[in-house]
Amino acid sequence: MGLLLSRLKQLELGSGSNFDNFGNMETNENFEKTSIKFPDLEEIPTELSLKILKYLNATDLCLAACVWSSLANDDTLWQGLCRSTWGYLTVYEKSFEAKKNFRRIFMLLDEATLTFNVDWKKGLDYLFEKELLENNPMEIAKFINSTQKLSSEQKKKLFNENKQVLENVIILHNFENQFLPTALRKLFIKVEAHSERTPNLSFLVEKFSKQFCSCNPQLGLNEDTVYIICFSLIILSVDLSNPAIKNKMSKREFIKNTRNALPDLNPDFTGHLYDNVYLNGSIATFQRKNENLVAIQ
Repeated sequence: MGLLLSRLKQLELGSGSNFDNFGNMETNENFEKTSIKFPDLEEIPTELSLKILKYLNATDLCLAACVWSSLANDDTLWQGLCRSTWGYLTVYEKSFEAKKNFRRIFMLLDEATLTFNVDWKKGLDYLFEKELLENNPMEIAKFINSTQKLSSEQKKKLFNENKQVLENVIILHNFENQFLPTALRKLFIKVEAHSERTPNLSFLVEKFSKQFCSCNPQLGLNEDTVYIICFSLIILSVDLSNPAIKNKMSKREFIKNTRNALPDLNPDFTGHLYDNVYLNGSIATFQRKNENLVAIQ
């Protein structure tokens, strides 16, 4: 500890001498010989320099540009940052033809994201105005589906007003060979569940049921069956996760209740549904107005 304090004191005082590992004084010349310096990226192969810089985020890359302007402003670095943050945009397909600068595109996308998270309409209008995204439901859905940067609350407002975008977000999901509760969880990661049964939640589950059946025809389940099972899973999730509910639904009760609605459903399959929710957790996250998470994680 004494040696460490001595070194810190030397740095603070700006002395021309330093201490060696034994606490002895050494000159600046000897100290410079033994100290490790970060290499000048302009003195090593460009490919290696870009490999190092690609691990930086946008803020650090801008700072690096103050030292290594040509390297840190390389278009491939900024293109990688754009695609890793926003996986899909119409401009990606047109950037080479228009010779657009990906650093500029990143800054525009960052501004668009901040705007979207305050007001989704203004955010999308900004993307359209800057010709970053085409104004059609599928393009909007691809954009939303490709990034984690957008506000869940604003996405919910968008989906409430534009059902075509919501339907396309669901269509973009591939639920092939996925167990039904797992597929439903995957959807609710992208589309936040509503805190109560509303026409919007019914629409969401309806479109999910259609897509799930389309991806898994070998299961022999029809859309109505999957629709009913989904709401059974939502009710089960609330029951098992809500601390206000003292008497939790048992496996036998879940099988009995589901069988009342779907008499032909295999009880072993229904039992596996219960086990999945009981062991792996609920299928979504409901959020109340006070922002306290309840019922589904």
